[in-house]
Amino acid sequence: MSSEPPLIRAEGLTKHYSSDDGLLDRLFGDTQLVKAVDGVDLEIEDGETLGLVGESGCGKSSLGRTLVQLEEATAGSVYYHDSDSGERVDLTELSSSEMQEYRKEVQFIFQNPDASLNPRLTVEDIIGEAFDIHGIEEGNRNERVRELLETVGLQRSHAGRYPHEFSGGQRQRIGIARALAVDPEFIVCDEPVSALDVSVQAQILNLLEELQEEFGLSYLFIAHDLSVVEHISDRVAVMYLGNIVETGVPEDIFEEPHHPYTEALLSAIPEPDPLWVRDRVQLEGTVPSPIDPPSGCRFHTRCPQIIPPDGMDIEQAVYRDIVGLRQRIREREINVDRVREEFAEGTSTDAVADALVGQEFDHPPSGVHRDRVEEALSLVAENNWERGRELLADHYESVCERREPVLQEDANPKACHLYEQPPTESMDTGSRQQGSADD
Repeated sequence: MSSEPPLIRAEGLTKHYSSDDGLLDRLFGDTQLVKAVDGVDLEIEDGETLGLVGESGCGKSSLGRTLVQLEEATAGSVYYHDSDSGERVDLTELSSSEMQEYRKEVQFIFQNPDASLNPRLTVEDIIGEAFDIHGIEEGNRNERVRELLETVGLQRSHAGRYPHEFSGGQRQRIGIARALAVDPEFIVCDEPVSALDVSVQAQILNLLEELQEEFGLSYLFIAHDLSVVEHISDRVAVMYLGNIVETGVPEDIFEEPHHPYTEALLSAIPEPDPLWVRDRVQLEGTVPSPIDPPSGCRFHTRCPQIIPPDGMDIEQAVYRDIVGLRQRIREREINVDRVREEFAEGTSTDAVADALVGQEFDHPPSGVHRDRVEEALSLVAENNWERGRELLADHYESVCERREPVLQEDANPKACHLYEQPPTESMDTGSRQQGSADD
């Protein structure tokens, strides 16, 4: 990394959206906050491409839009290092008129050029509009537009055409030319190739790399295709439910990922070699709602390596099943009625609980763990959901639930409790956990 200050630095950047868009929400005051970006710290160096990856809905686009102030930040700061003055400017503190000046330095390439290009304007007016908005005197405006078209691989004669006369890849090139018109230093590329054919994707990626070298650009490159990110990025940041969970250079991230979520993402990449053998990491459940994200580590509800309580002797697969059971009890998703239908009227709740264990567990517990689970499910069978949940929480709550992990400051930063202290020898092959004594 350079000894110079980063071009862009986000500190505690937060973007929450109100969910009171509906009439009933406004009438009854049932307002909830969607925590799209929730306290993100990141840096982007001058001339660097930072790739940002994660599942759909994790907050990638909201983060990109908030960095360049297309969305107003709820909290936190975005510092831009002005190379001309040498000053560090907090973009979140600027008024609309003050931000107008810095929009020449930070630009945005949208995912869908069909929606971002005005169909009623010619290409010349779409690109030239940037000169008009920012009061840039370019001499022969029309000539400058044609130069930009050539720069992005289009023909000068295309200036008089309308967006619908171009292919998807050509329209994206127009969007890139529009971003370049104001001579920016930093560009957020929001999934700029996701809607394009593979062959066209490669052309756009190569173009972005050529432009970066020619104009000294810095990129935040947002994508869900990990192979694309690996190709273009100098560093990669992995995002989950509004948080950055791991960063590193592509070689480290792709060859030896540390965070369990990163491992799961990489294991899902299709491999064309039929002889290639890879262990697929299957994530249970769905991504939690950003309206009510889980406590502690937000990934703990799906994590295949969640840490059991200190000193607990339990296989990782069994513990993972118990964590899932607790979640289903919390959401009241246990189908007790279906199990009861299999028994005669008056059957004991203990018998129902035993049957529920078979229904709810892929890896049934044994010993003391079985006794506790059956006791909790007996309470559920008696419609005492909250007490059943509390009983399991008393014995099986993980540090991953209690405390949010901090992004570790090392060569490969990751936010995971597994790396806050040296893990002990695993009791279950392939897993890492604390403790080894029986609970």
